[in-house]
Amino acid sequence: MNFTLSDLAPALPEVFVLAMACGILLFGALTRDSRLAHVLTLLTLLGAAALTAFTAGSGTSHAFGGQFVDDAMADVLKLMSYFATLAVVVYSRAYLAERGLWRGEFHALTLLALLGAMVMISANHFLVLYVGLELMSLSLYALVAFQRDSALATEAGMKYFVLGALASGLLLYGMSLIYGLTGTLELPTMQAILRAGARDSLLLAFGLVFLVAGLGFKLGVAPFHMWLPDIYQGAPTAVTLFLGSAPKLAAFAFTMRLLVDGLEPAIGDWQGMLAVMAVLSLAIGNLAAIMQSNIKRMLAYSTISHMGFVLLGVLTGSLAGYSSGLYYAIIYVLMGVGTFGLVVYLSQGGFEADALDDYKGLNQRHPWLAAIMAMLMFSLAGLPPFVGFYAKLYVLQALVGADWIWLAVVAVLFSLIGAFYYLRVVKLMYFDSPVADAPVVARQGGAQVLLSVNGLAVLVLGLVPQALIALCNQAMQLSLQ
Repeated sequence: MNFTLSDLAPALPEVFVLAMACGILLFGALTRDSRLAHVLTLLTLLGAAALTAFTAGSGTSHAFGGQFVDDAMADVLKLMSYFATLAVVVYSRAYLAERGLWRGEFHALTLLALLGAMVMISANHFLVLYVGLELMSLSLYALVAFQRDSALATEAGMKYFVLGALASGLLLYGMSLIYGLTGTLELPTMQAILRAGARDSLLLAFGLVFLVAGLGFKLGVAPFHMWLPDIYQGAPTAVTLFLGSAPKLAAFAFTMRLLVDGLEPAIGDWQGMLAVMAVLSLAIGNLAAIMQSNIKRMLAYSTISHMGFVLLGVLTGSLAGYSSGLYYAIIYVLMGVGTFGLVVYLSQGGFEADALDDYKGLNQRHPWLAAIMAMLMFSLAGLPPFVGFYAKLYVLQALVGADWIWLAVVAVLFSLIGAFYYLRVVKLMYFDSPVADAPVVARQGGAQVLLSVNGLAVLVLGLVPQALIALCNQAMQLSLQ
């Protein structure tokens, strides 16, 4: 493969993030100055956003012999990933410092995981997809077990590693079967070969089963969800915050690249698999969340149900469905970052605010934080006028438009069930008295300002949802051309 320096232009953000991550790791080893690593990480995210915006107007472009694609969907997902990672870095600073974890290694691993997510988002080739996935996964394994003196975090890291390795093996085996059938690893070429009719239905079905199973692990959807609650609970809350942000956007892109860009002619084979996974995710996620007393486990099961909604959009096989899936993924990350950010913010003085009882009487201790949390809970529950309502509505409209009416009915029913555990948090904050050892809310500064912006965004985007919906629709339309 021959390429010139100009061929690297679509991958400039990735090159920049890689260089800065290596630099931060080196500076951290030489100086042990966490403040420098923190500032450099923020500058890296802002610089990557500027580079992505700079290359966004040039249409779809390729690098590395067509193995890497920079299109409208990739630009939107990358920009949202930068925002989510920036929020993670800002929200987590005090939490990590209090526990002796605010070190250069955390910032470097976070950037490397983001880099893996960026590569997955722009992958146009099986090997590039797999390299991005492994780069992100290996960084996340280390982050989950970052708190080495915590047995719970170490156990979570081992579980994540073992199950993640299993998922990677399933994906790799599925890719090898598809390669054996089509003779290519390039996604557009693979789609053209399958569309031309050169297909063995049995071999293709086997390959899709392994691919969809691997995707289910990475998305955290049922019946491949068993790792998610334990990892969310066992990891340091700052790491849990990151797990629910950029990796989810990368998993959505991974699904789109594999199933739509590469295997769209086999939609009749993978559509039914996604439908089963979506229904199971909605059922298990919402029903299991009701029984939780730990807010991190509750939000983990909530994530399972929300990823089920993302799958509902993808399985329609229509532009409206793909756009609704993109919109839902972005909105979920916005809501998830804010919710976990509040959990991190309230975990002060070595206290972990991860029990639901810790939120009793929050309105009496800090009315503004309680208001932000209430807005986020209402949005996650899908209540108007918050943006979560329009995310669900957009997916339901796509389902009805594609004649999946029974799936839309199931989604509505489980959304009504799911509203219970979100509203329970609001009830605890406003109608219960604080427990004796409730966390003291004393922290101020940039994290609270960003939390306020994050919380208000779910209301403002709910009042004026048209701009973001139009952006997602345009991005998906340009990417599918």
